[in-house]
Amino acid sequence: MGNKPELLAAAGSLQEVKEYIAAGANAVLIGEDKFGMRLPGSMTISEIGEAVRAAHADQAKVYVSVNNLISNEILDELPGYVQALASAGVDGVEFGDPAVLRAVQKYAPSLKLHWNAEMTSTNYATANYWGSKGAVRVLLARELSMDELTEMKPHLQIEAEVQVHGMTNIYHSKRKLVQSYMTHQGRPVQGENLGLDRGLFLIEAERQDEKFPIYEDSNGTHIMSSDDICILEDLHILLGAGVDSLKIETILKPIGYNRTVIQIYRTAIDTYFEDPESYEFQESWMDRIREIQDPERELSFGFFYKEQVY
Repeated sequence: MGNKPELLAAAGSLQEVKEYIAAGANAVLIGEDKFGMRLPGSMTISEIGEAVRAAHADQAKVYVSVNNLISNEILDELPGYVQALASAGVDGVEFGDPAVLRAVQKYAPSLKLHWNAEMTSTNYATANYWGSKGAVRVLLARELSMDELTEMKPHLQIEAEVQVHGMTNIYHSKRKLVQSYMTHQGRPVQGENLGLDRGLFLIEAERQDEKFPIYEDSNGTHIMSSDDICILEDLHILLGAGVDSLKIETILKPIGYNRTVIQIYRTAIDTYFEDPESYEFQESWMDRIREIQDPERELSFGFFYKEQVY
């Protein structure tokens, strides 16, 4: 049996930081949309500092997403940004671009680095390579199966983080695809809100019953999955494998929903570690999630048990 893992939740505001920690998360992921992508909300350096103070008062950690595709336009701002994060007391940053790693190592070496390359973090050799460059954690790809995840863990020389609940990103483009489409349809949308709270979605002709949320922000167009991962039923497998951090993705979900989900995962984790040998999954936990789940979004195992064709 490994150590009790961290329960991590993405947060988009100081209120969410406080509520999710109170619900049982002992780490939160926040950020500013200029440097981080697919966040439930954008927070300024000042707000990040407030979040750090609030979280640390409850012995929780704060990580900042710096996973944007770094362009030349913002490259010169990276040193000042990571220095400000370090001064604010942030516990670590997520990155995919090596430019972030180099900026942190040179200007803010106290910050811990979590390598987040979305779907490309699929083997332990690559993860350990980034570990040799300074990363202390890898966010494993959502496309990996349960066997691949658990078999990889003993070979990792750095921590492993796995998403266990919520929607996932399935497509990103720096282009404004929705704006372009609407303009082509004769509906100019200059200045119109196409963001998270607009509630836009795509439907494929062959799968009319599935809705794929789509939104645009300063980083381009994002298309999200039509279902929500929920690995609660088999959470004990990840716990037994010694996964270091379990992430609940909160984007496009109400605070009340996220708070309940966090509470349930906290209960399951604590129950397991009280007595792993006699641990039993409680169907009542799933019932509580089903009660609040959007009826148009299926709860699924994602790729945990989906056969992949390579």
